[in-house]
Amino acid sequence: MLAIKQNLLTALATELETLLPGAGARAAFESPKVAAHGDFASTAAMQLAKPLGKNPRQVAEALRESLLKTAVYCQWVEAIDIAGPGYMNIKLKPAAKQEVLREILSAKNTFGNQVPLHKKMMVEFVSANPTGPLHVGHGRQAALGDTICNLYQTQGWDVYREFYYNDAGVQIATLTTSTQLRGKGVKPGDKDWPEASYAGEYIADIAADFIAKKTVQADDRSTTASGDLDDAASVREFAVAYLRREQDLDLQAFSVIFDNYYLESSLYSDGLVDKAVALLQAAGKTYEQDGALWLKSTDYGDDKDRVMRKSAPTDAPDQAPQYTYFVPDVAYHITKWQRGFAKAVNIQGTDHHGTIARVRAGLQAANVGIPQGYPDYVLHTMVRVMKGGEEVKISKRAGSYVTLRDLIEWTSKDAVRFFLLSRKPDTEYIFDVDLAVAKNNDNPVYYVQYAHARICSVLNTWTGSDSSKLSLLTNADLSPLTSPQALALMLQLAKYPEMLTSAAHDFAPHDVTFYLRDLAACYHSYYDAERILVDDEQVKLARLSLVAATAQVIRNGLAVLGVSAPEKM
Repeated sequence: MLAIKQNLLTALATELETLLPGAGARAAFESPKVAAHGDFASTAAMQLAKPLGKNPRQVAEALRESLLKTAVYCQWVEAIDIAGPGYMNIKLKPAAKQEVLREILSAKNTFGNQVPLHKKMMVEFVSANPTGPLHVGHGRQAALGDTICNLYQTQGWDVYREFYYNDAGVQIATLTTSTQLRGKGVKPGDKDWPEASYAGEYIADIAADFIAKKTVQADDRSTTASGDLDDAASVREFAVAYLRREQDLDLQAFSVIFDNYYLESSLYSDGLVDKAVALLQAAGKTYEQDGALWLKSTDYGDDKDRVMRKSAPTDAPDQAPQYTYFVPDVAYHITKWQRGFAKAVNIQGTDHHGTIARVRAGLQAANVGIPQGYPDYVLHTMVRVMKGGEEVKISKRAGSYVTLRDLIEWTSKDAVRFFLLSRKPDTEYIFDVDLAVAKNNDNPVYYVQYAHARICSVLNTWTGSDSSKLSLLTNADLSPLTSPQALALMLQLAKYPEMLTSAAHDFAPHDVTFYLRDLAACYHSYYDAERILVDDEQVKLARLSLVAATAQVIRNGLAVLGVSAPEKM
């Protein structure tokens, strides 16, 4: 049906071009506002009426007459109805909708995928400093980032996942001190416990393992503790590695795997921050004022110029220059461009909104060929957790927030991913733990997975122990599929590829969850309307083809979300 739609569009473009040279570019299909009115709609006649100096209905009538004479419209279109001031509602023949089943059963898990673009893109997400367990906000970011990666992979991009973090900042110093104190017996609440220290029970675990001289292995680092709590460097290295390993375990449980971990500290040790500053100075986009170095970010749409390097404190005039936090961000994104990533996407919390203009300004000012609007940003709000009708704010392990691991243990990886992806990223989300474990139609992930399991049960009943029978469906006669429920289900299946393209373009993983819920609803309606395993062999094979294709698309969509498609529930 995808090829059919494209051929219909091509014919429409040709006829528009005949009516008015240059109008072929306006050829496009919309979804009718009322499904019963047709399968595709076009407003082309209304757009051409004024330049042609004609009544839009007259243009629509002429266009309908010419289209219905073309071979492709004769073959696949049942009727073209004119509505209102000139809307054209196109109704497809059942055979056109049935074609999508052959496309799905042939392409299988690649249905909906576009051809390779041979372009590289990077998605940077989670990027949590190793100072504690990942919280539910990190979970939302992990689900968003990983699914956006999956979406762009379906669109032909070579996608690279990166985790960026700082292992040497103020927060890491606080982690080091907190670990030393717990190791020496000082606890939260004691008079010697600093208010700013990390109070979670995980700090005591780190201290105990450090004293025991254990070795920890994370994805990107490994270290063995010295056991000497006065050795701050060893404590820091061990604590960072320990928490990086904890993050790895959380992410593995969430089915998220990164291609690379990038250290903010390396931007300084490799001289990349100084090189970025030198580029900005050489481009004439900086100036000195009040002892500070400023970026002319207003030249690029920022509301004010930004400090790049702070002035030295009056009590320490010889102190090394301190760059503001957006400067290493500029240096980091220059490396992304230089590493060949034509597109870069950052998944961050809404509290990072203020950094967008200054980072993009710095990248433009550096004059290294980076296009405007680089990188893209997807900002998300935090997540509130409800359990037993009450909001949960404290985790015993973290000491101050609900962790991603808590959510996974209370529900499941599938439920957490599906739920955290079911709203627009910038929309506040309340995660209802009780709903996430409910086995009913109110639970959206259960509803979708149950549709898949229901289909698998039908298929398994038919095949028995002979799975080779599934090959019969690829070439089955689909002509019996003419009921309203079957036609509606096939039309919903045909929307899948365009939905993927739109969801990727708009950074909208929630569109996939909405689509799957609608698809599951279409399937359940069909299942309730028509018995599948009937005696008539021709009808049975046609109906089995329809449900097998439906199961395949559900599997494909759930895979994009990182959610499993169980065969039994």
